[in-house]
Amino acid sequence: MSARWDEPLAKALEQRQQLGLLRQLMPVESGDSRTLVVEGRSLVNFGSNDYLGLARHPAVCEAAMRAIRDWGAGSTASRLICGSLAPHHELEQELAEFKGTEAALTFATGHATALGTIPALVGQGDFVLLDRLSHACLVDAARASGAMIRVFRHNDLEDLHHLLAWADRERSKAARSPRPPRILVITESVFSMDGDRAPLRDLVELKDRYGAWLMVDEAHATGLFGTRGEGCIGEADLTERVEVQMGTLGKALGSAGGFIAGTRRLVDWLVQQARTFMFSTAPPPAQAAAARAAIELVRGPEGDQLRSRLWENVRQAAAALAGAGPAHAPGSHQPQSAILPWIVGDNQRALDCAAAAREAGLFIPAVRYPAVGRKSARLRITISAAHQPADIEKLRAFAESARQRFNLAREGSDG
Repeated sequence: MSARWDEPLAKALEQRQQLGLLRQLMPVESGDSRTLVVEGRSLVNFGSNDYLGLARHPAVCEAAMRAIRDWGAGSTASRLICGSLAPHHELEQELAEFKGTEAALTFATGHATALGTIPALVGQGDFVLLDRLSHACLVDAARASGAMIRVFRHNDLEDLHHLLAWADRERSKAARSPRPPRILVITESVFSMDGDRAPLRDLVELKDRYGAWLMVDEAHATGLFGTRGEGCIGEADLTERVEVQMGTLGKALGSAGGFIAGTRRLVDWLVQQARTFMFSTAPPPAQAAAARAAIELVRGPEGDQLRSRLWENVRQAAAALAGAGPAHAPGSHQPQSAILPWIVGDNQRALDCAAAAREAGLFIPAVRYPAVGRKSARLRITISAAHQPADIEKLRAFAESARQRFNLAREGSDG
């Protein structure tokens, strides 16, 4: 092996460093749903997706430990060999009831969920119409499918309408193909970086006009919206009209992994065709047991209390940030989710702001390209039910200080 084989990598890393795009891992020494310890210092955590604080809930942790005692640390094989354990089936039944569907299927990660599902449903000769701000896992999966991809402007129904009409015309030209070409529209119900919501009812009406399928990623909505936390689809009473519901177990549900919920035929097909499901060791039984315990909490009275506390914290945080900069989705006067983006524009300025937050006793991540657009680097502030009033006040004081220190625009500017 050449001693200098990785020299091109060193140069590429240096270039990223100069552009303010170098990513580094931050060892977290300990923590809970509200705080974390880095380099011996406790920081209030405004970067976690543990929206309801369930990752450390005693019932969730006990379920995981009980599963380890009963089943061991690992599943030992893929689901199609001998790794399809009782905790997986119990979780999938719970998920189907939770989402109001016939069936559900779990995957090792959210990324694997998308990467297995989309290529199983569409391929060469088919069409994927993707919201411009869709998560990277959805983009990666669409590319891997081999389908023809078109991107519509974010939440722009008119642009999507034009693309659906185009795809419908192209589909009509393929009358002799072995099967009719499919059109799959993909979006998120709550967008992970801006925190805004998709117009689901309008999207459903539009895709129905063209006989398209709709896939909605509820990663940042599951557990938070709807009367029982079922998500934005259930909240809008659209369960029967969204063909493919995707979600995660690693955010509000406090565990890890991803899932698809839908018809029994959909799930049976994914068992046959979703390669990330077929050729992966099954998730650990503790992961499944923890997620099931979290869903039981989310659907019950404690879930109602946690959601109420979360949305009160969101309102307080948005009000605290209102004078410091655009602390929620551009063009929105009220936060639409627990994600409050503070867009500062420049990569280095975002990194400097994140460093200043740590000086102030807060952890707030700087998010840069390619997670967001090239000129929309930001602090991505996430709120949890675990946050206390003193934490929100600390956030307010930091935001005002940072606005003055870094000459950041007030609300209404994009930085």
